[in-house]
Amino acid sequence: QVQLVESGGGLVQAGASLRLSCAASGRSFSDYAVGWFRQAPGKEREFVAAISWSGLNTYYADSVKGRFTISRDSSKKTVYLQMNSLKPEDTAVYYCAADMTGYHKGRYDYWGQGTQVTVSS
Repeated sequence: QVQLVESGGGLVQAGASLRLSCAASGRSFSDYAVGWFRQAPGKEREFVAAISWSGLNTYYADSVKGRFTISRDSSKKTVYLQMNSLKPEDTAVYYCAADMTGYHKGRYDYWGQGTQVTVSS
């Protein structure tokens, strides 16, 4: 079992930055990859970024490449999503999830409760 808790969301103006955190507990942190997803009102949940179990592989949606950076700190069992140059279209509830294959394979079995990010224009 893996428990994930997101934090760091908030209300910011366009162009600002936020850093989301995903704190993990349960199974060994090196057993799984972690991905970030988001869901805006009335829209499907979409992939944002992911990082492999080792941290050596990262994956990004085209819409966030160059603006968002994912990283993981094994000593703190935490994955971060640094979000820069935020746009109103980044407004959504952001979720982190664990992929037990260790890579971004789409097998996300464990999810956090989400954190709201709102970007005003």
